[in-house]
Amino acid sequence: MSAGPLDRGTLRARLRAGETTVGTFVGLASQTAVEVCAAAGADWVLVDLEHGAGTESVVGPAVLAAASYGVPTLVRVESAERIRIGRALDQGAAGVMLPRLNSYQEASDALVHLHYPPYGDRGVATYNRACRWGMDASPLAADQQETLGIVQVETLSALEDVDALASLESVDVLFVGPLDLSAALGVPRQFNSPLYREALQKVLAAAERHGKAAGILALDGSAAANYVEEGFRFVAIGSDSTLLAAALRQSFDKARTSNLEDPRKALA
Repeated sequence: MSAGPLDRGTLRARLRAGETTVGTFVGLASQTAVEVCAAAGADWVLVDLEHGAGTESVVGPAVLAAASYGVPTLVRVESAERIRIGRALDQGAAGVMLPRLNSYQEASDALVHLHYPPYGDRGVATYNRACRWGMDASPLAADQQETLGIVQVETLSALEDVDALASLESVDVLFVGPLDLSAALGVPRQFNSPLYREALQKVLAAAERHGKAAGILALDGSAAANYVEEGFRFVAIGSDSTLLAAALRQSFDKARTSNLEDPRKALA
C-alpha cells in the first residue's frame, strides 16, 4: 500500500494499547491553523463542526494538512445523523466525536453509522478519500474496526448511563465536556466542585472497567498534565482560537506592563 493521508486505525490501536495522547480542537476553519497544530506536535487534531467556524468543506483540507506531519484528523460532527458522520469519514477522518448523546440506546443507534455493512449502515461508495478514489476498496470488507469512536459525556443522563456507554464495542473514548457537564450538574465552571470531581471519577472508572480511554478538554498544558496524572488518556488542550488568544493576550499584557515599569524601553 502506498503512503497517503489515511490513519488506517493507528490512533485507535494506540489508545487500545493504553497509550496517552494529547491534541487540540481546531475551529478557525483554516487548514493553515490545522498544519500549525500538527507541526507543533499534536498526536491528533479535532475539527469542530459543532461549535467551530467551518462546515464539512474544511474536513478534507484539514486531513491533508495534518497528514503531511503524520497526524490524524478527527471530526466532532454537528449531529449524530448518518449523513453527517458519513461525509466526515469519506473525506478521510480517522474518527468521529459524537456530541449530546444521552443514553446507551442513542449511542448505539449513532455508532452504527461509523461502519460499513454488515457491521453498520455507513453508505457504501469508493470514489472518496477513504477508499483512495476507487483504488482501494479494502475498507469496505475489513473485519476490523478502524474508525475511532468518541462519545461525549456532557449530560446527566449520559453520566448516569456512562458504564453502559463504555461497554459498547464501538466506543473507544468517553470524552467529558467540562462546561456542559458542570452546567448540567448545577455547578457551572466550578471545576473543583466535589460534585463535578465525583463525576470525573465516575467516567474514569467506567473507562477503566471496560478497557476504554477517558478524554477531557483542558484549558492549557498544566491542566492537561493534571488530567493525565488522574488517568485521562485522550486530552485536548484548548483550541486553535483559544490558544492563539491566550498567547497574544499574554504577550500584549507583558509588553504594556514592561513599558509602564520603565518608560525608556518604549523608546528603545
